[in-house]
Amino acid sequence: MDVDSRSEGPTTAAAAAADGSATALPPRYERRAADIDFAARVAPGGYLWWYVDAVSDDGREALTLIVFVGSVFSPYYARARNGGAVDAEQHCAFNTILYGPGTRKRWSMTERSARQLERSRHHYRLGPSALHWDGRRLTADVNERCVPMPRRMQGQIRVTPSTITEHSLLLDYRGRHRWNPLGPLAEVEVDFPGLGVHWSGHGYLDSNEGSEPLADGFDSWDWARLRMDGGDCAVRYEAREHGRQPHRLALRFGADGSITSEQPSASAPLPPTSIWRMNRRMPGAGDPHQLLKTLEDTPFYARSLIAANIGGERGTGLHESLCMQRFTRSWVQTLLPFRMPRLA
Repeated sequence: MDVDSRSEGPTTAAAAAADGSATALPPRYERRAADIDFAARVAPGGYLWWYVDAVSDDGREALTLIVFVGSVFSPYYARARNGGAVDAEQHCAFNTILYGPGTRKRWSMTERSARQLERSRHHYRLGPSALHWDGRRLTADVNERCVPMPRRMQGQIRVTPSTITEHSLLLDYRGRHRWNPLGPLAEVEVDFPGLGVHWSGHGYLDSNEGSEPLADGFDSWDWARLRMDGGDCAVRYEAREHGRQPHRLALRFGADGSITSEQPSASAPLPPTSIWRMNRRMPGAGDPHQLLKTLEDTPFYARSLIAANIGGERGTGLHESLCMQRFTRSWVQTLLPFRMPRLA
């Protein structure tokens, strides 16, 4: 979806409260349809992705699923954009990661062209893998090959949100990058028979979209989502643009899809990753927090399990740190094809 083409302007918290629809909304908020639309338009050179994460009930396993139209971390897409505007559908990807006990991990991310893409409002297929939304449950049928050790990753991920929200929020000052927290509270079932992976747990579903490359909008960001002991989902965002104050969001979502804006605060340093020394920061530094486990340690991206107390209530979930300044460096671009092959 081309963010700049939207005709409806942001809804202020005061206006929302005045019509009785909500209170304490965050700034730069808009409503959208309570639905998942896989056919939404993507601007040339832009991106649209759907993101799922989940943690097993016993806390020993986790997963991340990201499905792209315009793969923002693709070295092939980055190189193609050097020649001008590029059709985002020529650079799509299906990224599935299964985290097990200890250091066990299965990773797949394959990029494909528009020739292998089919998408309609409630269905997305890229090569042998697909997403389907039936109005209640998102089903991902995954049929990929792991890298760097080749092994078939075939199975199903079923995501059942408590509700699909109507929320959409801008992440940047120019209005070119948008975050849609589709289903902040979800139950997830995971079944990959060939890998011996079977579990269920709590999860999260969202979507991001932009009308320009991610690296044009941000230097870096940190994000965390926590399933609170009381049942809510708390989200903390700190997005940094060159030469501007960080854009911070501190939100709480209820199982009914309600959203409340909390007072955002500055982030605090977390220990850097051990291999690539990626800087990590916890948004909402006023809340006591604990880094539980590093799941991804890459040159420009880190993903971690984290615990935090917000208002005296404990929550656990996922944290990520992203550095687009590192991503654009030539040595990083040279490494990326080993983790994300392209099958045009």
